Amino acid sequence: MVLKQLENQSSFFDDRLDCDLVIVGGGIVGATLACALKDSGLKTLVIEAKPLEVAASRRQAYSLSLLSSQILTGIGVWQQIFPKIGKYCHIRLSDANYPGIVKFEREDIGTDFLGYVAEHNVVLTALQEAIATRSDVSWLCPAEVIGVEYKDSLAAIEVKVEGKKRLVKTKLVVGADGARSLIRSLAGIETRGWKYWQSCVAFTIKHEAPQNDTAFERFWPTGPMGVLPLPGNHCQIVWTAPHEQAKALQKLDEQEFLRKLEERTGGLLGKLQLVSDRYLFPVQLMQCDRYVKSRLALVGDAAHCCHPVGGQGLNLGIRDAAALAQIIQEACRQGEDIGDLKILKRYERWRKRENLTILGFTDFLDRIFSNNWLPVVTIRRFGLWMLEHLTPLKIFTLKLMTGLKGRTPKLAQF
Repeated sequence: MVLKQLENQSSFFDDRLDCDLVIVGGGIVGATLACALKDSGLKTLVIEAKPLEVAASRRQAYSLSLLSSQILTGIGVWQQIFPKIGKYCHIRLSDANYPGIVKFEREDIGTDFLGYVAEHNVVLTALQEAIATRSDVSWLCPAEVIGVEYKDSLAAIEVKVEGKKRLVKTKLVVGADGARSLIRSLAGIETRGWKYWQSCVAFTIKHEAPQNDTAFERFWPTGPMGVLPLPGNHCQIVWTAPHEQAKALQKLDEQEFLRKLEERTGGLLGKLQLVSDRYLFPVQLMQCDRYVKSRLALVGDAAHCCHPVGGQGLNLGIRDAAALAQIIQEACRQGEDIGDLKILKRYERWRKRENLTILGFTDFLDRIFSNNWLPVVTIRRFGLWMLEHLTPLKIFTLKLMTGLKGRTPKLAQF
């Protein structure tokens, strides 16, 4: 794969405006935005701190919603991704050892699948390869952003590349640099939220179950456990527990760990084999006070973070990228300045409220299920009964989880 690197960037570094748009962060969300701008005619630079092959090698898997698949179809990469990922037709939602199970089926909403599970390198490599075919998008990596100065008509980004400092001037800076966003910090944008009492242990297993087309979300008083199917009878599991318990699970002897896992999964997957390391990460809820300032927009985890229950995090970022691309392209067609605050506010109004809905939904799920207080237990189990037996409620919940509620970006309308 041939990608444009620093040696091809000389045209960016002169006394004129170097490019129309700079995306800081070349992960899945930043790369999705770059791909989504394919028909805009804008000159785009993606700044990534790691070499591209290192950025793509991250060992992680994600749930991809139906809407995310439509967005990735719209930018032309889904056909490459689809054969390499897990698909599920059923979702099973349950509360610890309580026998009542909420069953979601693809027939409930008339789709082929209810969702997908993709490894990080599969998605990001496809996006990188799509960008490689574009003459209007260039990479600057590995590169470190040192500072940003915002002016009335442009933003100037100071970047360190191979020990040398460079200045890049652009109409708009997009922060796609994750939950610890430097771009957000440099802009002085405040965040609200909290760290949960829980951490997640994420890992991949191989199992012996005859079918591998069901996603499980099982709630325990210590936290939820998500089981997501990957190709080849593999599953990605995210096991949430209080911090100290999660650390102990990560360090546990492999055989004892698998024994506890088989107990937690109720033997539904048969004999289990651990095929990856166990990765530990803390959980937080975060929402920025604002997603935009003049010449600046934040997307993905730079703007918001949610509890991993329901697998919504990356999907929100992909929707951000599609929404921002649409706002930018519409502004271009109207001859408007893409870095103008009133233009960027359109993106913020669209995405901030929708993201807050999902943040609140995932927070509610975690709090009401990670609880042993009898009145709460009674209420939530009645809620599960209603979810299983009231069809309109079930369909509404399923559409919310799959991204089919809310405003749909034009990229996903086909």
